[in-house]
Amino acid sequence: MTDLKTDPSPAPRVILVTGPSGAGRSTAINVLEDMGYEAIDNLPLSLLPRLLDGPPGGRPLALGLDTRNRDFSTNALIETIDTLESRFGIDGDLLFLDCRDDELQHRFSATRRRHPLAPAESPDIGIAREKDLLAPIRNRADILIDTSELSPHQLRDELHRLLTPEPGTRMAVTINSFSYKRGLPRGVDMVFDGRFLRNPYWVPHLRDQDGRNAAIRDYVQGDPRFAAFFDHVRALALMLLPAYVDEGKTHFAIGFGCSGGRHRSVALAEMLGKALAEEGWQVSIRHRELDRQQG
Repeated sequence: MTDLKTDPSPAPRVILVTGPSGAGRSTAINVLEDMGYEAIDNLPLSLLPRLLDGPPGGRPLALGLDTRNRDFSTNALIETIDTLESRFGIDGDLLFLDCRDDELQHRFSATRRRHPLAPAESPDIGIAREKDLLAPIRNRADILIDTSELSPHQLRDELHRLLTPEPGTRMAVTINSFSYKRGLPRGVDMVFDGRFLRNPYWVPHLRDQDGRNAAIRDYVQGDPRFAAFFDHVRALALMLLPAYVDEGKTHFAIGFGCSGGRHRSVALAEMLGKALAEEGWQVSIRHRELDRQQG
């Protein structure tokens, strides 16, 4: 990938917008343009370094990336994300618009459009191919929006809520659960390892449940080391979150990891999410491995 030149001027904010065809990428690009972003849709990845190498435009960038682009590939996009963040100090976010398969099929049927990855076949074949292609990118998303039940107006409102919080709005907190086998989620600010707690996986009647189930939470809480650990995590979060608000952060991400990402980490994320919400924080919870299985 072509290197970008360093520039003393402040780096622009860049939002990369992608997702399966029919999930609302074009709508999101139009909304971001109305919000003041310089929006470019269907940008070839090979042109991104040249775009950012030019003089700063003074506005944040919203770049739509489509699997139909001739140089699109999963590896190329992930390399682009890593390059923006690690080498050039660009404040980049990956916005992934997802949608259920049945709803995507309905949308293609309603518009009578052919799927770009299956022009001579039924849309469901193209949907499956594209979701398989985009799965690693979905897992790297900083912002994930499921548009299955959203109208264009509701998608607009959701983008405004996530990207332009009103003055005085408390910082949004996202709590993630994940499996260490698949690596850390992107963008987490604080991570806790729950693998020292006893594992419900080895209890036959609990194995097929996940940490959202009360029986799993009770089992995890029954570990004699749980109470002290959770009390310290809760106290640490409640101490640090106001400090990050003072620093101007609008979003803070906390991660809990375990072996499989289904039991201990999910239970911990659910319990901390409830504890922080009870203290008035705006909390959303994302279970990466469970979302992947359902997606």
